[in-house]
Amino acid sequence: MQERIAIVGAGLIGRAWAIVFARAGCQVRLHDADPQALADCQRLLLENIGDLAGHGLITEAPAAVLARIKPTANLAETLEDAALVQENVRETLEAKRAIFAEMDALSAPDAILASSTSWLMASEFSEGLPGRHRVMVGHPVNPPYLIPLVEVAPAPWTSDAAAQRAHALYRQAGQSPVLLRKEITGFLLNRIQGAVLNEALNLYAGGYASVQDLDKLLKDGLGLRWSFMGPFETIDLNAPAGLLDYARRYGPTYRDVARGQQLNDWDDALVARIDAERREALPATELAARVRWRDNRLMALVAHQRTQARDAD
Repeated sequence: MQERIAIVGAGLIGRAWAIVFARAGCQVRLHDADPQALADCQRLLLENIGDLAGHGLITEAPAAVLARIKPTANLAETLEDAALVQENVRETLEAKRAIFAEMDALSAPDAILASSTSWLMASEFSEGLPGRHRVMVGHPVNPPYLIPLVEVAPAPWTSDAAAQRAHALYRQAGQSPVLLRKEITGFLLNRIQGAVLNEALNLYAGGYASVQDLDKLLKDGLGLRWSFMGPFETIDLNAPAGLLDYARRYGPTYRDVARGQQLNDWDDALVARIDAERREALPATELAARVRWRDNRLMALVAHQRTQARDAD
């Protein structure tokens, strides 16, 4: 993959996107308005890339991948000749509107302008732009260099050609893009995650289980299947005659349970109780170390999945 990629914002997600594209062979320019963020990024990038190498997930030396990432303080220089611009600034409409106005003015006319926003729809920050036809959301899962899913969410005025081009670029970089057919707040992944969180909060608030045991439901239960197949394939395989059979057997019960589920308000007292259980299990001073542990566990899982895929071939 030879395209030039621009990453705007050198925080956690921006650095992860830089790794995604540099690992795929792209020349990446990584911009941030904060000089300290640019000063720190090389060390942090090398640490992450070194972990990938340790798990056999890159074939090059970490320094070779890092050499394709160039930190730049000048936005115009960052955007020059970029095929795709991936924005990662703070999650406010004001910040998105300001940076997309700049990027639209400074980038090549055919460059794709994508936001990593988790919740804002592209129509909310691109409506007045001359180049609004090439603006969309490219919502990753953290960290995107380990979890390949990216949601391509066009605005109503985004051209089909631009959306398809973005989809192809993400796929060529090794990601697993999905294309939303129309806009919706939170896209697809956050809405499904939100439904799970809502019920987990309700079950905790109702006194049915501890935080630790509710986490076990996913990590030692549903998550094991969901790591290699989705909910529809899961139920298709969980009844002798497939999905229709499953729906006939269990659909009425799921419907009745859903009718009894309530919206959780995420009130401060409930969240504080959950946080207290988490801090007992993991002190705040150990969060950063646990994040790196998580990433290395994800790397081990990705390495295992690649080995399984090779063996299947």
